[in-house]
Amino acid sequence: MNILSLFLLAAALAMDAFAVAVCIGLTAPKFRLKNAIIVGLYFGLFQAAMPLIGYVVGDVLAERITYFDHWVVFALLTLLGVKMIMGSFKKGEGCTGDSSCTGDCCTAKEVSLGFMGMFPLAFATSIDALAAGVSFAFARVNIVLAIVLIGVVTFMLSAVGVKIGGVAGVKFKSKAELAGGIVLILLAIRALVEGIISGGI
Repeated sequence: MNILSLFLLAAALAMDAFAVAVCIGLTAPKFRLKNAIIVGLYFGLFQAAMPLIGYVVGDVLAERITYFDHWVVFALLTLLGVKMIMGSFKKGEGCTGDSSCTGDCCTAKEVSLGFMGMFPLAFATSIDALAAGVSFAFARVNIVLAIVLIGVVTFMLSAVGVKIGGVAGVKFKSKAELAGGIVLILLAIRALVEGIISGGI
């Protein structure tokens, strides 16, 4: 993957974190830059760490399936993309000022930004990045560049999401997940085509 593809992948993977950050911003009585930074750091660090773990696991397997590794990349990214697209159409998972949230979202009361409050959210929104990390090993991705981009992009989008949540609620949640899913599927198709052209099966 080139740097543009990695950037698009990073943005796609960050969509879950962005959506939850919007929810967090919605529950806060007012926007605070400090809170946005805390949320961004939690999501960014987890989103960067999980691909590294996946890469280490995938690297062990990559040498054994070189001839069809592009199919593994295709399958993983497609599954992630479809999951995000399906999530974007789920009803009843939005946050409003007077109702509760379900799924990956938060409750109507203000979310705690302490470790116990943020850890489960950061972990849950970074699971997809773990699978993406496995695909990085098969695609021979520069893992250092990948995790830096993913971490920075997630940090920025999450921090912005907190601000947006305080201003506009979560009307962007489903659109963000839909866009992220489409990007992941397009990257999966590209990886498959490149693998076949380069002589794979």
